[in-house]
Amino acid sequence: MSAPLPIAVLISGGGTTLRNLIEKIQVSSLPAEIRLVISSNPQARGLDFANAANIPILVIQKTKATGAEQFSEAIFGPCRAANVKYVVMGGFLKHVLIPPDFENRVLNIHPALLPAFGGKGMYGLRVHEAVLKAGAKTSGCTVHFVDNVYDHGPVILQREVAVRPGDTPEVLQQRVFAAECEAYPEALRQLAKSHRDE
Repeated sequence: MSAPLPIAVLISGGGTTLRNLIEKIQVSSLPAEIRLVISSNPQARGLDFANAANIPILVIQKTKATGAEQFSEAIFGPCRAANVKYVVMGGFLKHVLIPPDFENRVLNIHPALLPAFGGKGMYGLRVHEAVLKAGAKTSGCTVHFVDNVYDHGPVILQREVAVRPGDTPEVLQQRVFAAECEAYPEALRQLAKSHRDE
């Protein structure tokens, strides 16, 4: 058995993505080890999932006084110390500068088929509202590497989800999230495999 892929997960809220990754690891369907969970919000419900799984936690809040470089270092310094290979954004709502040594090592999942329906302010239900308003027949999710532009950076994989007649933003969100729960672990499996092959 090769060593699991060491990752950190960044969260801001409910932690549903984190919970999904923890569950996949526990049933041995994801060869990864979450070494650190960093939250931008001390009340994030996702911290409960990290605690229950005995994963080390850090809360790093961005204030008006925190500069972009300072916030970036506060996030990525501990990731370096934990010796993680990849940083996984799981509903992390703060913009953070990606340092050069983490280029193509930070992942995000977006609830649409980028480059469509992405960009600043496009998150949560807003994305699904925009998809329905545009009359799109297909939506889905995109796992991509993060750069310093919102919802930009190289795509790792996408999963399509049909938009059905009568869909509400909430119903579409649930279906896309089900696809996200499979797509994110699959992207990490691919990276774990390429990491083993190096």
